[in-house]
Amino acid sequence: MGSSSGEIGGLSVVVPVYNEVNAVLPEIRRIQQVLAGLKCPSELILVDDGSTDGTADLLKQADDESFLLIASESNCGYGASLKKGIRQAKYPVVAITDADGTYPNEEIPAMLEKMRDADMVVGARTGDKVHIPLVRRPAKWMLNKLANYLSNADIPDLNSGLRIFRKKVAERYFHILPSRFSFTTTITLAMFADGYRVCYHSIDYHKREGSSKIKPSDAIGFFILILRTITYFSPLRTFVPLFLLFASLGGVKLAYDIFVLQNITDTTTFILLSALQVILIGVVADLIVRRGDSER
Repeated sequence: MGSSSGEIGGLSVVVPVYNEVNAVLPEIRRIQQVLAGLKCPSELILVDDGSTDGTADLLKQADDESFLLIASESNCGYGASLKKGIRQAKYPVVAITDADGTYPNEEIPAMLEKMRDADMVVGARTGDKVHIPLVRRPAKWMLNKLANYLSNADIPDLNSGLRIFRKKVAERYFHILPSRFSFTTTITLAMFADGYRVCYHSIDYHKREGSSKIKPSDAIGFFILILRTITYFSPLRTFVPLFLLFASLGGVKLAYDIFVLQNITDTTTFILLSALQVILIGVVADLIVRRGDSER
């Protein structure tokens, strides 16, 4: 995949909103102050995702020419809201952030400068003040390590919701970007897998207003998503470790059968055939991916 760089041309900020009645208006004002200081044209797009706590009415009352409001009658999901906003963006560079007060949007100008030599700049939550609930940290650490291994990249923050990217690059992945919270995880892995230039900018992460929409049980979904996404782009990163596992178990069992039992058992044959099947599936999948890349 080719990379692009150069002039910014303009910035569209997309903010998905769902049940943020206490935080959304102050956050809008903060973002507008940031955009007012930019040296390029900009716009603010708010996507209300079927809020039920009064947020929708609040945004309709505050709606003016200073931002574009896209309202959904039902809750479609975080990723679906982002895709709606990105489609409506009129500038070639898009920033996404949250409406809950967690992200330091004053970092957008510094991140935008880095976009001149990148395809995506991610706000990595590695600053001095990072408020991530303790209950989510072990799962987050394990998922990040898995993503680093499978993508063969150093990813300091897999699913940060503050990032800037080129609209045309994001639109390439709309067909695989989920409608729920895993939008950011998927686009991170996809852009690394396809060789786009992704850089990170250290940020703080504040305590959110209201309650989080992410549940501890979502970690299982993120785990499956990481495996699926990497398998989609680089199948051998998933299938080779499985092959080595089965082959090692089969080799040990074969040695035991020969030297101890003096008879090769059905279990050993099954394990070795499973190893062969796994690596053949991986090779075929990799050939399909490579052929698809060459045709694009």
